[in-house]
Amino acid sequence: MTPPPLERLRLRFAQSETTAPLLIAIAVGLLAGGGAIVLRVLIAAVQWVFFGQGQKLGPALGLPPALANLHYFLAPPIGMVLVTLLVRRWAPEARGHGVPEVQYAVRMRGGRIRPRVAAAKAVASAISIGSGGSVGREGPIVQIGSALGSSLGQLLGVSPDQLRVLVACGAAGAIGATFNAPIAGTIFGLEVILSSFVARSFGLVVISAVTATAVSQAALGREPAFHLVETFTLVNQWEFALYLALGVLLGIVATLYVRAVYWFEDSFEAWSRGPVFKATVGGLAVGALGFFGSPHLFGVGHEGVELALMGSLATGMMLALVFLKILATSITLGAGGSGGVFAPALFIGAMGGGAFGRIANDVLQIPIAPAGAYALVGMGALFAAAAHAPMTGIIILFEMTDNYEIILPLMFSVVVAYLISSKLHPDSIYSLKLRRRGALTPAGSASSVLDMVLVEDTMSRQFETLSPELTLDEMARFARSRRTRSWPVVDANERLVGIITDTDLEQAVLAGEMEGKTVGDAMTRKVLSCGPADTLRVAFRLFAQADVQQIPVLDSGSRAVVGVLRRHDMMWAYKELSEEHRKLLERAGGLLQVPGNTSVQVEVQVPSLDQGGHAHRVRDLHLPPHCLVVLVRRAERAFVPDGNTVAEPGDTLVLLTTEAHGDDLRGWAARWNSGVPA
Repeated sequence: MTPPPLERLRLRFAQSETTAPLLIAIAVGLLAGGGAIVLRVLIAAVQWVFFGQGQKLGPALGLPPALANLHYFLAPPIGMVLVTLLVRRWAPEARGHGVPEVQYAVRMRGGRIRPRVAAAKAVASAISIGSGGSVGREGPIVQIGSALGSSLGQLLGVSPDQLRVLVACGAAGAIGATFNAPIAGTIFGLEVILSSFVARSFGLVVISAVTATAVSQAALGREPAFHLVETFTLVNQWEFALYLALGVLLGIVATLYVRAVYWFEDSFEAWSRGPVFKATVGGLAVGALGFFGSPHLFGVGHEGVELALMGSLATGMMLALVFLKILATSITLGAGGSGGVFAPALFIGAMGGGAFGRIANDVLQIPIAPAGAYALVGMGALFAAAAHAPMTGIIILFEMTDNYEIILPLMFSVVVAYLISSKLHPDSIYSLKLRRRGALTPAGSASSVLDMVLVEDTMSRQFETLSPELTLDEMARFARSRRTRSWPVVDANERLVGIITDTDLEQAVLAGEMEGKTVGDAMTRKVLSCGPADTLRVAFRLFAQADVQQIPVLDSGSRAVVGVLRRHDMMWAYKELSEEHRKLLERAGGLLQVPGNTSVQVEVQVPSLDQGGHAHRVRDLHLPPHCLVVLVRRAERAFVPDGNTVAEPGDTLVLLTTEAHGDDLRGWAARWNSGVPA
């Protein structure tokens, strides 16, 4: 039987080690470049609606001149509410920065990103930025480009390692196309996304970055991202002392920026009000900052950066904008906005560096560079400090401004700011979210069994919930017949609003507060929770934070309670998987303990059984001799199989054999993946 065209294409790509990866990298670059152009067009269209047409709102309503710019105040909350509704409905991954979500996919999901994320992120970010949200377009386009690269790789059936590289290719192409900076895009993809500079990855990432940048230049021109009125250079050797001080100060400011972003996210998350209410309040706050403060706080803020580079802003204004931008960006992201932290970091650095340079020129009596030079260096220093990416910070400023003369002070301040920030706060603005989700493991360490089991595999779907309107007397009668010690409290839509324990009930009894009191009065509103797709590593950390016996599991979109994870169930699952893992390693060890043998790992995908076939257990598969099935990947989870595990359509089987039988296994896998009977 002749395999279908797509399967033949997958087989061709699987067998090629040069041409196929090159063509795929070029294709990812084309997609990323096109995505960057589409995002710009969408943002411009939304800005035209909210601000171009919005300026007609005041006169149309007959408002006095003082309120002529009322649309500045109203646009952000409207946009935030629209974004919240869209993200919750279509793709929760599109909420927030964008880059941490890509890093999470690379580390924990084998590079798999849902195709719909690209469209949802483009629309959500365009609305968020175009309506005045104080975020950047770089994070979104990185997520869009990465999603496109991942989707193409999944379509072609590439291996997880190749898929991760394609995700980095998409990110590199996105940065290159957005900033007209292919070198910086390459470094960003390797340094931030892959955390690796392997030669083969480097070549493919370069190809994608160059391709995407060429697409962007063909459509938008070759001008650098920022225009300088003069070429900045080092005027006086004594200026290195000033750039040292600038690096120290901006390292501190970067730490403040990182902590502020996550403090506001945590504060909004802990707020018991609904997401639409949070988005409205956050949007009104951002609108007020722009209405009463400065319109430069709205959107990407590139116009404000260029004014700082030209030295056209007053010292007091620049100092105020440093803190107002931190506040506006933190509120935007905390309230549910969709956008990046890259552009705000450049804005904050430009304002901080510009103010520093202006003060230095006013106070010192020696010739030094103008304030714009310090603003330029400040941009790279603050981004590098916040992202812990000094190489990207150095390269991107050079490419964005086409000014090489300032490279020595730039390198000096960037490294100093990075060292100060990493000393004050070990996590970057990207990695902190990964650490909270349990996606960071010590450098060079392999994933443990904690990373191989998801909460949904261990949680109980049989659980009881209580209504906040239930009286404490009624709850006491209910609790007497139960062995459970805590219950999730949910609203009419099954969304979690709190949790109540028998201890809360006992305290109410001892305090004599039972009369007329309800569960809603006695429950705890700040509740630890996890999602079905979280790993047991995340769950272990949550149980370590609080002495609780169970944690509610919430749907990522609706926030409805879909299960509870009990401490004893989690410990049992960990014990069972550890035992399975130990047995498997013993079997693999016996296979490989042949002198001179090294291991060979091959992956195959279980095809859709649409020709009268049916699912088989692993022990019944016609596998070649001298190989083991060591892992099964199913959607976003991975687990160690036993002989009775059913191989379902779409599963990826990870096979292990010795080098002596490697060619036989590779040939068998190629026939299997092509649909030819193996």
